[in-house]
Amino acid sequence: MIVLHYTGMQAGASAIARLRDIEAKVSSHYLVDEDGTVVRMVDEAHRAWHAGRSHWREIDDVNSASIGIEIVNPGHEFGYRPFPAEQIAALLPLVAEIKDRYAITRGNVVGHSDVAPERKRDPGELFPWHELAKRRLALPRPTRNLMDPGWTEAGFCLALERFGYDVTNRMAAIMAFQRRFRPEMVDGEIDAECRMILLALLLPKPTGDD
Repeated sequence: MIVLHYTGMQAGASAIARLRDIEAKVSSHYLVDEDGTVVRMVDEAHRAWHAGRSHWREIDDVNSASIGIEIVNPGHEFGYRPFPAEQIAALLPLVAEIKDRYAITRGNVVGHSDVAPERKRDPGELFPWHELAKRRLALPRPTRNLMDPGWTEAGFCLALERFGYDVTNRMAAIMAFQRRFRPEMVDGEIDAECRMILLALLLPKPTGDD
């Protein structure tokens, strides 16, 4: 898996210092600064402590099965803002190279909020997942041939669990799904659009912004 994060700190330098601090007990394999600089923090052969308590597609120890990439951004606590073009331009080939080398599927390129919905919101609703999707580096937001399955809340959450999310906290899981696939409205409410998007994602070849 590849797990994308934002640093959630006021500056890139302070994020790097924290990731290098043994006492902080947090680390990542890479950091991508706002100017496009890529810093290798931990060798890919080693575990990095980036995901914390997390779950994705039957994997409970995400740190053991993933490459973690921290993307410098102050996050929701310190003035969340769009990710600069230079930063995304540097991130794309990094993700592509890792994805190809380990034969990672698009469905296993995820955000921190996807694997830890109850605790995390990063990389957040401003992250340009569409830029990854159109290069086949992540799943697209389905936009074509959508059908509403009319699921109940329980049915939707069962489908969400099948897709990969931990649905122990239903509201958190729904909002994490929306933050990823319907970021313009993250309200925790299951509507027809959410049902249609999720159904399409469960089909073999979702079609959308890729």
